[in-house]
Amino acid sequence: VLTSYGLIRRDLEKFMDFEFSAIVIDEAQNIKNPDTNQAKAIKQLKSGIRIAMTGTPVENRLSEYWSILDFLNKGIFGSVNHFNENFAVPIERDRNHSSLERFRNMTGPFILRRLKTDKSIIRDLPDKIEINEYCELTREQTALYQSTLDRIMDLIESSEGIERRGLVLKLITSLKQICNHPAHYLKKNDLTTDLSGKTTLLMQLLETIFENNEKVLIFTQYTEMGELLAGMISERFKENILFLHGGITRKKRAEMVDNFQNRHDTRAMILSLKAGGVGLNLTAASKVTHFDLWWNPAVEAQATDRAYRIGQTKNVMVYRFITKATFEEKINSMIQSKKELANLTVMEGEKWIGEWSNKELREIFKLGKL
Repeated sequence: VLTSYGLIRRDLEKFMDFEFSAIVIDEAQNIKNPDTNQAKAIKQLKSGIRIAMTGTPVENRLSEYWSILDFLNKGIFGSVNHFNENFAVPIERDRNHSSLERFRNMTGPFILRRLKTDKSIIRDLPDKIEINEYCELTREQTALYQSTLDRIMDLIESSEGIERRGLVLKLITSLKQICNHPAHYLKKNDLTTDLSGKTTLLMQLLETIFENNEKVLIFTQYTEMGELLAGMISERFKENILFLHGGITRKKRAEMVDNFQNRHDTRAMILSLKAGGVGLNLTAASKVTHFDLWWNPAVEAQATDRAYRIGQTKNVMVYRFITKATFEEKINSMIQSKKELANLTVMEGEKWIGEWSNKELREIFKLGKL
């Protein structure tokens, strides 16, 4: 029986009449939230064998692993509260290596992991080369960054609890947008590329890519920034720019993918990270740009793998844009220094940074010297 998550949820009573020899769920992150009706329905099905397949078992937090493992081997980690207390919090917040090792020892026997870099599995897949591309804030960005930091930090220091965490999230989002382009933060439709170090760098990179007649994927977390980039690239290069985001219909999405894969005059596609994270084959691209970083290596890799997958014949160059002397550079260094934890999961930066002291926040966000 081949079916979908939505139909299982709707027709659960019919499916409960059967005991299957095996149940295989693909894109298993669809049951990552144990409180959803979808996850509850899947877990009620009766079978002797259960298999979960996914490229991103963890997108945001380690408790998503609990939900998938609870489907596979119910009770292996106890309740979700027990799991959070004994594994999620020590690993994500405290970076506790003994808890991480214990977690790996318990899950290891049940996980078969295939890495695309393993030549014994895929011999003909070319290399993936990651490059950190550093740029500097412009004068306009520097002034905006400092004034926004001072204003919101004053509010953070006089607040507590959920209000404080909300303000930390606001600060992170604001500074990310300023690092992208002043127009992104100020909600303006200004397509001047030299107002931002990142857009200046992107235009230089695209010039080389287009000269070599190559194709590129450009990922951003923000729909608004995607719109700005589409306008900038179209204005500068007179190129047909595709922008895939959450508001695109399924039919239009399929047309975009077909155009990108098969038309010579379509050489750039912008994707919002969530919309472009799964289910897309875009092997016509040999260049991938992460315009703003997600701080979750698993999610970033899943996006990159729209191009780096079976069928790719060229080496894939991945460019990660980082603004020097800002919190982007510091957080990236932190994540890379704990790569063994990052490869398992990195809790969304917005969450763990929210627990830091005022002194720690000022230290991570302050502008450094170039």
